Amino acid sequence: MNAHTISERQKSLVEEFEFFEDWMEKYNYIIELGKSLPLLPEEEKNDDLIVQGCQSKVWLKAEKDGTNITFKADADAIIAKGIIALLVEVFDNQPAGEVAKADLSFLEEIGLKDHLSPTRANGLMSMVKQIKYYALAYAG
Repeated sequence: MNAHTISERQKSLVEEFEFFEDWMEKYNYIIELGKSLPLLPEEEKNDDLIVQGCQSKVWLKAEKDGTNITFKADADAIIAKGIIALLVEVFDNQPAGEVAKADLSFLEEIGLKDHLSPTRANGLMSMVKQIKYYALAYAG
C-alpha cells in the first residue's frame, strides 16, 4: 500500500468498509487490522510514546525517513489497536507536511465517529492529534 497517497489510501479504506453489511462486521475488520499491526517491541513501550487522552494504553512512535514520516503503534485493547492500525495504514511512510495537513473525512465516511462510544471517540481524536503533532514537528 506504500505507493499510494494519503487520499488514495483513505478512499481505499472507505471502499473496503462499504463491503460490510453492519457494524459488527466493521468492528471485526478493525480488530483484524489491529492484529496485523506489527508489534512495538516491549522495550519501546515507554511513557513518552503513550497517547494522552485514550482510555486504553496506546503507544505511537514516529520517525523521520527523509521527508517521510513512519509510524509504529501498539495498544493494550483490541479496538484501540484496530483504530490506531487504521490511522497508521493511512499515514505511514508519507511526507510529514502532507500528514500534518491531511483531511480525515474518511473517518466520517466509514461511519467510525458515529459508532464509537464518547470515550473511544475522544481516544481517536487524541490519536489523530498526536499523529498531526509528530508530523508538524518533522515537517517544520
